[in-house]
Amino acid sequence: MPHTVKRSWLMLWVFAVSSVTATHAIAEEIVVEEAVPAMPQTVEESPFASEREAVIWRQDELKELERLLRQLRFDLVNNQDARGAAPRLATLKEQATQAHFLPAFIVGTHGRGSDARPEIWEEWEDFAAGFTDLEQKVIVLIEAAEQEDYRAATRAFSDVGLSCKSCHRAYRYN
Repeated sequence: MPHTVKRSWLMLWVFAVSSVTATHAIAEEIVVEEAVPAMPQTVEESPFASEREAVIWRQDELKELERLLRQLRFDLVNNQDARGAAPRLATLKEQATQAHFLPAFIVGTHGRGSDARPEIWEEWEDFAAGFTDLEQKVIVLIEAAEQEDYRAATRAFSDVGLSCKSCHRAYRYN
């Protein structure tokens, strides 16, 4: 009888280990790398009528995002009001994305009238990855707010700010 129990336990362990390994292998096959959005080469490849319009739009949108973050800091950090912050968090989730901003970064829209550095287009994948990082940090912020965990929301809010600053240091003049 002891051999039977020992063998059963061993077989169960082998089955569990092989199942975990198989599941891990399947999961690796399922994981698909997200493609970096295409760099808009011309105005025709973007939703804008002109390069100038794209520059003005992205500057206005980024300023609006900054205002939104200031309001959220007040809501979440100062007032600890997750319910009051909910509509602004939804707006942040929608707007702080690659899909929202990258079409406005048409090749050559740096220089006069723009704070954008040419490295944006030289390092497109890294630049786009900055928005992916921002999106992930925004999700953490939203989850903390939904749980009304204001300490975690404060940390997440700080991480969102650091994500913005790291991109600005690398890709923006001033």
